[in-house]
Amino acid sequence: MLIWTPPCPLILSHPQTNLGSTAWTNLTWTRSSTCPPPRSSVDRSRPFRCGRSSGAWRFEEFLQRKWSSEKRFGLEGCEVLIPALKTIIDKSSENGVDYVIMGMPHRGRLNVLANVIRKELEQIFCQFDSKLEAADEGSGDVKYHLGMYHRRINRVTDRNITLSLVANPSHLEAADPVVMGKTKAEQFYCGDTEGKKVMSILLHGDAAFAGQGIVYETFHLSDLPSYTTHGTVHVVVNNQIGFTTDPRMARSSPYPTDVARVVNAPIFHVNADDPEAVMYVCKVAAEWRSTFHKDVVVDLVCYRRNGHNEMDEPMFTQPLMYKQIRKQKPVLQKYAEVLVSQGVVNQPEYEEEISKYDKICEEAFTRSKDEKILHIKHWLDSPWPGFFTLDGQPRSMTCPSTGLTEDILTHIGNVASSVPVENFTIHGGLSRILKTRGELVKNRTVDWALAEYMAFGSLLKEGIHIRLSGQDVERGTFSHRHHVLHDQNVDKRTCIPMNHLWPNQAPYTVCNSSLSEYGVLGFELGFAMASPNALVLWEAQFGDFHNTAQCIIDQFICPGQAKWVRQNGIVLLLPHGMEGMGPEHSSARPERFLQMCNDDPDVLPDLKEANFDINQLYDCNWVVVNCSTPGNFFHVLRRQILLPFRKPLIIFTPKSLLRHPEARSSFDEMLPGTHFQRVIPEDGPAAQNPENVKRLLFCTGKVYYDLTRERKARDMAEQVAITRIEQLSPFPFDLLLQEVQKYPSAELAWCQEEHKNQGYYDYVKPRLRTTINRAKPVWYAGRDPAAAPATGNKKTHLTELQRLLDTAFDLDAFKKFS
Repeated sequence: MLIWTPPCPLILSHPQTNLGSTAWTNLTWTRSSTCPPPRSSVDRSRPFRCGRSSGAWRFEEFLQRKWSSEKRFGLEGCEVLIPALKTIIDKSSENGVDYVIMGMPHRGRLNVLANVIRKELEQIFCQFDSKLEAADEGSGDVKYHLGMYHRRINRVTDRNITLSLVANPSHLEAADPVVMGKTKAEQFYCGDTEGKKVMSILLHGDAAFAGQGIVYETFHLSDLPSYTTHGTVHVVVNNQIGFTTDPRMARSSPYPTDVARVVNAPIFHVNADDPEAVMYVCKVAAEWRSTFHKDVVVDLVCYRRNGHNEMDEPMFTQPLMYKQIRKQKPVLQKYAEVLVSQGVVNQPEYEEEISKYDKICEEAFTRSKDEKILHIKHWLDSPWPGFFTLDGQPRSMTCPSTGLTEDILTHIGNVASSVPVENFTIHGGLSRILKTRGELVKNRTVDWALAEYMAFGSLLKEGIHIRLSGQDVERGTFSHRHHVLHDQNVDKRTCIPMNHLWPNQAPYTVCNSSLSEYGVLGFELGFAMASPNALVLWEAQFGDFHNTAQCIIDQFICPGQAKWVRQNGIVLLLPHGMEGMGPEHSSARPERFLQMCNDDPDVLPDLKEANFDINQLYDCNWVVVNCSTPGNFFHVLRRQILLPFRKPLIIFTPKSLLRHPEARSSFDEMLPGTHFQRVIPEDGPAAQNPENVKRLLFCTGKVYYDLTRERKARDMAEQVAITRIEQLSPFPFDLLLQEVQKYPSAELAWCQEEHKNQGYYDYVKPRLRTTINRAKPVWYAGRDPAAAPATGNKKTHLTELQRLLDTAFDLDAFKKFS
């Protein structure tokens, strides 16, 4: 393959059908093959003045000279990206934007940090020093994944501008929806309903832009009412190769940018070796976004001077292409020669500009040698001013009671069971649901939907914005929530009672998402990044559907704080339960989340430590719970905000328990002084005479109700105690030790409805054994190992359930293993 650049400086792919936008384009774009010349020599010299192209080129040269054997994923071949980005930012600033949120892959990231975001060069250079230790806890990340947040004066417009570059993993394009979510949140919090103050810029590689499905998912969020950010400028570094793969093997479309046609975005293809054309196109793109608040794409057709990284040999796979590239002069050199020949600048001016930037780099390199330690927190992309102390620590290590007064509970319950808008006709079936809610409130009782309502409503009263997103969340997959009421006689007339609770409450956003998990979960994660004073929840339609968003979970949610010192309080609601619905609607795969928990199963923590439970939460990478009562669900949602720090919260939510007559909680469990119960101990006859208990069963979630029903049928309430572990991670060592000590003669067994190689057993067993100093075995009562999460045959499902219940209550079941 030979390198290709457009025969003319730029080409417009413009599928827009909107008459207004087409007319605007025709006025602005008089000819698609050329662009109007800049009006002054000052404009013509700008691409390499003030550290634009000159800084971009010399920065890469400097890194190559100092660290020739280090991977840095340099920008050589597309140095024009730096003046391109600066032009977009300048024009957007001129049009009123004061906050730009950016996402990009590894290629050119250090250059963007240095010359666009203006990260201190010595902080970048010290990242190359292998001798420096990290000052912050966690793993950290490689330098070309780190983010940054910086507020400065834009030199062109003389206006303040805030720039945030979001940290990202190696998984290309995964940060796209995260950037969009953060942008949406920043727009929301500053009341920017039209995207005039806050905008996003996304950078892409050509192979990833065409190949990664998340690009398509993100584009389809761009114009949805609850997800639009009112236009993103996409810049594609089209170096015409993906690692070692030619475009003819990497995509079926003519251009890598053709995916943008799905939202009718204008696409500008421009020769990256023509800086004037690039800057002109970037001005037009910024103007487009400012005028129409729609997405626009700039395709920088360029090349990659080195291999995929600086240690890679591209001649193995693209010999002819790289013979051509070796002959190419760098864009700055070519452009400078043109300007010098035309008298726009002279040779001494050019050389002075180069030496000036080289001197800046050398001085920063000297200062970097004084650095003794690496601070990951200096690379934070989303600071939360005022939430932590100045040194980034929680302001306390306590959590107040999550209970509420009865007046508040009753008020929320009454609104939840009514229609707070006049002349609004609801469905007859919904009238019955609201009537049932009202009766529950009168009886001082809550079911699952009402407990959620009370948690949300109370936080809104306290000024906490709540955003619930996911497929069909407005009604709820199982028709239990009904947070958006629809007038049966007036099209599109809706009512959200949650927004009618209090005079000065925070707003409640509940929005059905597109049929996407990867894109939407990434979006909500980005939204939760913006502020700690919001409860952001994503609900899967069924729990196992989260696996199509596994990249967001594995690369962002689970290790985000360890890699980037970035806390996040996002909540995942994952419907889970083995109820005969088949392999794809049963398991939320709890074993996957538990396997990624960062606690040590073989080490018993100091149980006498002050605020042991809060310290555990602070040290964990995320919190995993499976509540068996609505009251505990209420408490864990409120605790998520009342904690003095933020951790992701994974909740395995019920399906059949939503309407189970025993899955109810009294107001008494939710009053002031009450808290989330990490463990719910046995409170029946077995607890009255613990010395007579033969077996202590541990379980979590819905299976508790199967166990209590079976125990009652067998009349074994005095022989078998059942303890519920509501918080699986961090593991409640302290409370479970008390439970084991309470029943000295009981053998211990873990009971679950999931298969043995799935669920919680492999996580719980070693920790229980550590709790009791391995004094007793921990037996297993549950389904046998299996490849699929559940059977699709109802009879088989019931047979398996009865078999595990038989094992749980057969007091001789484990004697043959003793």
